[in-house]
Amino acid sequence: MDTQSYAGRKVTIVEVGPRDGLQNEAAEISTADKIAFVDLLSAAGLSVIEVSAFVSPKWVPQMADAGAVFAGITKRPGTRYTALVPNVAGLDRALASGVREIAIFAASTETFSRKNINQSIDESFVTYKQVCQRAREAGLRVRGYLSTAFGCPYEGAVPPAKVAALVERLLALGVFEVSVSDTIGIAHPALVSQVLDAVLAGTPASHVALHFHDTRGTALANVLAALSYDIATFDASTGGLGGCPYAPGAAGNLATDDLVYMLDGLKVETGVSLEKLSEASRFIGSRIEHRLPSRYAQAMSSLRPSPAG
Repeated sequence: MDTQSYAGRKVTIVEVGPRDGLQNEAAEISTADKIAFVDLLSAAGLSVIEVSAFVSPKWVPQMADAGAVFAGITKRPGTRYTALVPNVAGLDRALASGVREIAIFAASTETFSRKNINQSIDESFVTYKQVCQRAREAGLRVRGYLSTAFGCPYEGAVPPAKVAALVERLLALGVFEVSVSDTIGIAHPALVSQVLDAVLAGTPASHVALHFHDTRGTALANVLAALSYDIATFDASTGGLGGCPYAPGAAGNLATDDLVYMLDGLKVETGVSLEKLSEASRFIGSRIEHRLPSRYAQAMSSLRPSPAG
C-alpha cells in the first residue's frame, strides 16, 4: 500500500459520540455534561456532530433530553448539528428544537429491523418516505443509515447485492448520503471490498459513508480498505463510546481519537485537532463507569490527569 497516495486528501468525520456513543451507556449522563461534551467536540473542529436522537424515552432513556441538549449547545459556524429520528413524531420534535439536519435508519435484515424499530424493512421505508417528504418541505437535509450491512446478529451474513439495493432505495427517498454500517463489528477489509464493489456499482462514492464498530479490532483496517475506494466520510465516536442496544455483542464504535491519529499520520486532512479532541475524550471518560475503549485515549491517559469537576 502506498500511503503517500493519501496525502492531501480530505475526509469528513461524522462524530456520533453524543448519540450513538452515549445511548448505550449505563451511567446517567446529565444534560449539562452532554452539552459540555458537544461544545468540546465543536471546539475540536469536527464539522458534523450527531447531537442526540428524538426517539422514545421509554426505549432509549439516555436520549430523553434531546431537545434540552440542542437548546443548550453553542453552535459553531460551519458545523452541522444533526439528530436521529425514527418517524414523523420524532421529526416534529426535532423541528421544534431547531434541528436543520436529521438522519433516518433502515436495516439490511428483516429480523434486525423488527428488533430495532418494530417494523419490516418495507414498512420502515413507508415511514421514512413520509419523514423525508416532511423534512424536505421544512428545508432539512436528510442522511440515511443502513444497519447490519456487513452482518446481522440474528440472520448472519448479508448478501452485498441486497445492501446495494437498499442503499439505492434510501437515496431514492431523497437522502443525500447513506452510511453503510457494520453494526456488530464483523467486517474485515476483504468484506469491506465485497460490499463496496456491490454498492459502488450503482452509487457514486460521494453518496456513501461508512460506519464501523471495533468489536474485532478491525475498524481502522477497514477504513484503510475503504480509502482505496475513494470513500471520504466516516462515522466515529470520541473515546470509542457506544454500541447498539438492539445488536447483541456490538462493542464500541470506531474511536474518533484513533481515526484522527491514523489519518494525521497519513497526511489526510480532517480539520480536527487531536489535542482538543483528547480534551473531549477525557471529559466524557470522567463521566462514565468504565475505561474508554479508544487505544489512543488509553495511551494518553497515563500522561495527563482527568479534568476536575
